[in-house]
Amino acid sequence: MQVDILAIFAHPDDVELTVGGTLLKMKEFGYRTGALDVTRGEMGTRGTVENRGLEAEEAAKILKLDVRENLGLPDGHVFADDESRTTLVRVLRRLKPKVILTHQGDDPHPDHNHIAQLVRESARLASMRKYDEASGAEKINVPIVAHNVFSRLVAPTFIVDISDFLEGKMEAIAAHASQFYNPISTEPETRLTAKGFLDELENRSRYFGSLIGVAAGEPFYVREALNIEDPIDLLTRPMNLYS
Repeated sequence: MQVDILAIFAHPDDVELTVGGTLLKMKEFGYRTGALDVTRGEMGTRGTVENRGLEAEEAAKILKLDVRENLGLPDGHVFADDESRTTLVRVLRRLKPKVILTHQGDDPHPDHNHIAQLVRESARLASMRKYDEASGAEKINVPIVAHNVFSRLVAPTFIVDISDFLEGKMEAIAAHASQFYNPISTEPETRLTAKGFLDELENRSRYFGSLIGVAAGEPFYVREALNIEDPIDLLTRPMNLYS
């Protein structure tokens, strides 16, 4: 299976929390979509690895993903070392994504920060014919990497209108039931398990949507210059900010 767009995030619910709406929209456009969870979330405060795996499968169905895999790196111990890079390069060469969505750099969670670096390095290495020649996998074109703006105050390069897909995004998030508010749970509380956390997430999507004059949005930034074919089409797209 090859995909057009691949979301690579640390834990089994991170894809849904950050780019679920974008993945649903890309699927609606007819693109092949995929998710790669880098760890199994075994250091999470709530839930078991087995249960979180089942939740991820259910969320994948809601997001209509063509493929969802787990890289199996150790939760809390993800680094951009050569073993991890080789592991990820082999997945990228097999799935051949054109676009990768991932964490932003300098995220306060070490795994998130290291994955941003790991993804950028692996995307480049996957295009180098002599890297990991022993696997026999062919090199690929370097995928563009778009970082989801989530934990740091960063001006987005672009915002994806997910107005028609916000409900589906929230449904996919809710599939990870072990991680969020449950009034009868006896497990320890975290910020994610607070009663208002999911409302905060939805409000966040609505805030970024308001910046482009729509109901909901997901923000991204890219570090490379974008090659724009038609700047007039891009810059005159209706935003309804002053109507």
